[in-house]
Amino acid sequence: MPTTIPTPLFVLEMANNHMGDVTHGLAIIRAFGEICREFPFKFAFKLQYRDLDTFIHPAAKERDDIKYVKRFAETRLNRQDFDLLVAEMRSCGFLAMATPFDEPSVDVIESQNIDIIKIASCSFTDWPLLERIAKADKPIIASTAGADLEDIDRVLSYFEHRGKFISLMHCVGEYPTLQAHLQLNQIDLLRARYPNVSIGYSTHESPDNCEAIQMAIAKGAVIFEKHVGVPTEQLPLNNYSATPQQIVAWLRSAQRAYEMCGLPDSVRVEATDAEMASLRSLRRGIFAKHPIKAGEAVTDSDVFMAFPPQENQVTANDWSKFAKFVATQEIPANTALTDANVHCNDTRQKIAEIVQRVKILLLEGHVIVPGNTDLEISHHYGLEQFDEYGLALITVVNREYCKKLIVMLPGQTHPEQYHLKKEETFHILHGEIHIALDGQERTYNPGEVVMVDRGVRHMFFSPGGAVFEEISSTHHQDDSYYTDEAIQANKNRKTLLPHWMK
Repeated sequence: MPTTIPTPLFVLEMANNHMGDVTHGLAIIRAFGEICREFPFKFAFKLQYRDLDTFIHPAAKERDDIKYVKRFAETRLNRQDFDLLVAEMRSCGFLAMATPFDEPSVDVIESQNIDIIKIASCSFTDWPLLERIAKADKPIIASTAGADLEDIDRVLSYFEHRGKFISLMHCVGEYPTLQAHLQLNQIDLLRARYPNVSIGYSTHESPDNCEAIQMAIAKGAVIFEKHVGVPTEQLPLNNYSATPQQIVAWLRSAQRAYEMCGLPDSVRVEATDAEMASLRSLRRGIFAKHPIKAGEAVTDSDVFMAFPPQENQVTANDWSKFAKFVATQEIPANTALTDANVHCNDTRQKIAEIVQRVKILLLEGHVIVPGNTDLEISHHYGLEQFDEYGLALITVVNREYCKKLIVMLPGQTHPEQYHLKKEETFHILHGEIHIALDGQERTYNPGEVVMVDRGVRHMFFSPGGAVFEEISSTHHQDDSYYTDEAIQANKNRKTLLPHWMK
């Protein structure tokens, strides 16, 4: 199995063109295996995986009027069928590749030892799915249709911080794609912005178009993907899947027509309404797992994800630790979360600003932070009051002994609390801090040491910002008692950030 992705790589996408018939699927693989032997390229054959019993919402499973529900149901294969297809791919010399659309499908990919994982454009910011993919020891190819540059930056950063090998594919989410919509100059943009990432081209144009592939090669793309199938009298192909004869012509094609190049490479093409509607229709919607009361914060344990999404619904692509949802009205079980019944507070920008300010204060204090530490942001009364109440905490070690670095930004107060299990020693490293012990306040400066026994109430305030070291016995999650009961009742008063230093 490759630890990276060999290039140039040509990916033949079967998708649902097996039509739910494993014998027909095997025939497709063999037909393309014969023709690919003529060419000096690396080839992969790709499947699509969905755990249909959980992927489709229970109320939609019999809905023949929903296009993709009907298509997925009619082309269902079981695990044994997919195992046969994967074995045939390898027998014909293909790398095995698959696109998972939900988390159980990643389990299947791992158990089959699939060589490469593909992320579909509709799942590009499906963060719950990306988190599961990141745990798999597989190289990744991701299509970018409909994603803006900020989304691409975030996804690349996410996987690179986890040591994952990832390539990007320019893609247009129209099926088929008109020649005037190919936007091949986007390959230039992606290569310039991400010079250390392999860039490819995932195609949905007419199968008879043999010019676009060569233009993509001329622009430096190194991975190419096309839908394929073998038509029969009973099983015709869609209008963007290529036959073996068309693939032969595609692979032998020459450069043509600059008209396909589209926008200059300095801007990201904006997705059309039709493209976004198409992509959105393939996302998973967020549904209430049980009744949710008005005013309640909605967390992972309150919801489930299922296909298809409803109009104006919150989708899995909207769901992340930076998106805080609150019910604005009562939401019955199995009901979609929508703009009408929840409010979203996106905290990503606020969190990024806090991280930057913490880094600056650490630099000012010449405080060296060990690598691979997590940053914990405490916002006792919510992020909107963080500048007044809160602090940032870096745990260096927590064993029988514990060491933390605590950063307080200018003007911040940490509300009064006490511990029953641990005792603490504070060593001031930078800045001025006022510490009150059982109500008795004193000002401390760099170099001074403060002892806090078990049960002693303590609070902090720093007028100009401060960094101090906390050395203590073992820290226990349930051993912080705030004298303000409102803080004690707030279960969402912390944000944990791994990989924050990068």
